[in-house]
Amino acid sequence: MKIVFMGTPDFAVPCLRTLAESGHEVAAVFTQPDKPKGRGYKMIPTPVKAAALEYGFEVYQPLSLRKGEDAEKSLEILRQINPDLIVVTAYGQILPESVLNAAKYGCVNIHASLLPSYRGAAPINWVLLNGEKETGVTSMQMNIGLDTGDMLIKRTTPIGENETYEELYARLSVMGGEVLAETVTAIENGTLSPEKQDDEKSCYSPMIRKEMSALDFSKSASEVHNTIRGVTGFTMLEGKRLKIFKSEIADINAPDLPVGAVTDTSVFAVKCGDGKSVIFREVQPEGKKRMKTEDFLRGKKLTIGEILGAEG
Repeated sequence: MKIVFMGTPDFAVPCLRTLAESGHEVAAVFTQPDKPKGRGYKMIPTPVKAAALEYGFEVYQPLSLRKGEDAEKSLEILRQINPDLIVVTAYGQILPESVLNAAKYGCVNIHASLLPSYRGAAPINWVLLNGEKETGVTSMQMNIGLDTGDMLIKRTTPIGENETYEELYARLSVMGGEVLAETVTAIENGTLSPEKQDDEKSCYSPMIRKEMSALDFSKSASEVHNTIRGVTGFTMLEGKRLKIFKSEIADINAPDLPVGAVTDTSVFAVKCGDGKSVIFREVQPEGKKRMKTEDFLRGKKLTIGEILGAEG
């Protein structure tokens, strides 16, 4: 089949590589425009563009597919290519109906959740924030709604008790490539059995906001732990910001200590609203590099009862 791929971040790269190594023709790759990064504001290609150039694929980076000159040019390019299939993975733009209908088999999206649950922009974050026990990847026939199209192939995976966004993101990225391979083969063989989504079972996963990372120790230990897993938490220690990347929940008996107090200095445990503690396993002090907590504690002496909090 002749396929056009649309994607932007590193999450989408395994899907592109799957197509590149499948024997199908990747006629073009669409990705978001390069962005300036670093002190020198050097223009950096998207991960998908970098991978596409490795394979020598034609790359297009329109500002918009919905309006303006870029949209008109992109639609003309698609008409000239006349693809059998358009594959979309974390592209970062809403596709107009003209693009959805530009290929023989339409547009197939690889979505990082078990649809109809967690439609929207940030499904991996929200399954962790909500403490879900499992998630997965769904391939979907795209329509004009937001992740509302018919489900094609769905694969499930358990979520580790302490698994973080970074870890789950990497696993689902690889799974996305596997689900795409199955989906393309089924399209080619005519063996798909599309399943309509039950809108009553749907939930939405909106964009993540920076303020969501502030840890509120008046909440339960599981809620604090899930915030760290889902969005990387931060708190204040002696007036300086401390990021927390990994954590665990522990039963540490400290009834006389207030919420937000250090309950164990050997492992950096902090008391939460339900009486349990969260143990920080990987942190980043303000102005320093990310490190394991044991390395942090070699240079920082904590005291039992010392209070942490987002407001300092």
